[in-house]
Amino acid sequence: HHLNIFYYLDWLQCYTRNVHHLNICSFSGRFSWHPACMAVAVCFCMTEAILTFSRDSSPFFFCSIKAKVRIHWMMHVFATIFGLVGLVFIISSKNISETPHLTSWHSILGVGTVIAVCGQLLCGLCLLFPKLINTYSVARLRLYHTTCGLVAYLMATATVVLGLCSDWFKAQVNGVLWYFFLIVPLIPALVIMNQINNGYLSKKKIEI
Repeated sequence: HHLNIFYYLDWLQCYTRNVHHLNICSFSGRFSWHPACMAVAVCFCMTEAILTFSRDSSPFFFCSIKAKVRIHWMMHVFATIFGLVGLVFIISSKNISETPHLTSWHSILGVGTVIAVCGQLLCGLCLLFPKLINTYSVARLRLYHTTCGLVAYLMATATVVLGLCSDWFKAQVNGVLWYFFLIVPLIPALVIMNQINNGYLSKKKIEI
């Protein structure tokens, strides 16, 4: 699953080869920063945040549950920051070029993912500070948070995959390397699905 780190490094390599495209004052520069920020947000921060609770796939396996929760929250905060910066870049680049918004499945699913992630942040905040709400069952809320979190992560992964299928990305990366980029985000998604289903959801369903 740590191929997502190499995925992030390959993104940097792709952009450093064309450093003149990174001028944030130009349309191409702002547009190029959007996938870079989103790759860091989804393929690194969000992925590692979820894998924090894995016994087999996390470098923090020796930490206490409380410490893992804090790390989980911290990584999601970083993911949110990078995601919002990437969102600002794509909106500003579209406005500069005067091109319409939400004209592709990538952008539509991206908006849905942003909404889902924001909902997950609020749910996680309630679990972090349960006194903020009057919930009849923290365990049930945690189950909903885990289930919806998996859906949100799969939506984010699908958004990344759709972005890889865009004409813009295919113009940047082609051949065998494009297939590598396509496969890499799917591997941690499968690991996370197995982690959540076998290690958490099945037990919680029995308890509830």
